[in-house]
Amino acid sequence: MSLATSTAARALPPPPQSWQADIDQLVANDATHPPPRDAVLFVGSSSIRMWTTLAPDFPGVPVINRGFGGSAIADSTYYADRIIVPYHPRLIVMYAGDNDIAEGCTPQQVLDEFKAFVARVRRGLPDVAIAYISIKPSIAREAMWPRMREANRLIDGWTRTQSRVTFVDVAPKMLGAGGKPRASLFRPDGLHMTAAGYAIWIQALRPVLARYGFVAH
Repeated sequence: MSLATSTAARALPPPPQSWQADIDQLVANDATHPPPRDAVLFVGSSSIRMWTTLAPDFPGVPVINRGFGGSAIADSTYYADRIIVPYHPRLIVMYAGDNDIAEGCTPQQVLDEFKAFVARVRRGLPDVAIAYISIKPSIAREAMWPRMREANRLIDGWTRTQSRVTFVDVAPKMLGAGGKPRASLFRPDGLHMTAAGYAIWIQALRPVLARYGFVAH
C-alpha cells in the first residue's frame, strides 16, 4: 500500500511530516551519544518511546530506541532512511499498529503497512531480522480490540511465510478474567504501560533476541 493510499484510509491522522521535529531530535542526539552498530533497534509508537529502561531490561544487549510520538507504521517506513537504515541493526523490534487501528485503518490495511515497512527496511538492510510485537489490548481502546486482534492474526499468518520475520504475541498475558485487559499493566490513561506491562514484553522478547545471537546477562 502506498503512503498516499494509507493516509487517505485513515481518520485524519497526523501526516508523517508532523514528526519532523521528533526525528531531528533523535538524529541530533547521536552526535553526543553515538548508537552502537549491530544492535537491536526498537522502533514504533509511544509504547516504544516511553520504554526508557530498555538498556537495563536487556543487560549486555546493545539497544537503540527509535520510538517517536504517537506514530503509525507508515511513519516509521517514511523515516526509515533516517532512524533505522543508517544504524545497520542486526534486529529490528517494532511496536506499531495500535494507532493505525485508532485512526480508522482496517486490519488488512495494518498488515499491508507492515509489509511495506519490511520491504522498505530490507531494501537498505537485506539481511536484517524483524520482530513485530503484537498490538496490545488496552483499557482505553478495549472497544477496538476485535479489530486489533484480527490485525494481529493477519500479521502472525504473514510472518510465518517470511524469512527472519517474527510475530511476538504479548496479548494473551495482558488479558485477565473474562478476556479483559489487566488494569495493573496500565497507567492512569489506560493506554500506556506500567513496568508490569513491559515485564511481559521483556519475557516475550528474550527468546527472540537469543535466536539472533543476543543474550542478556
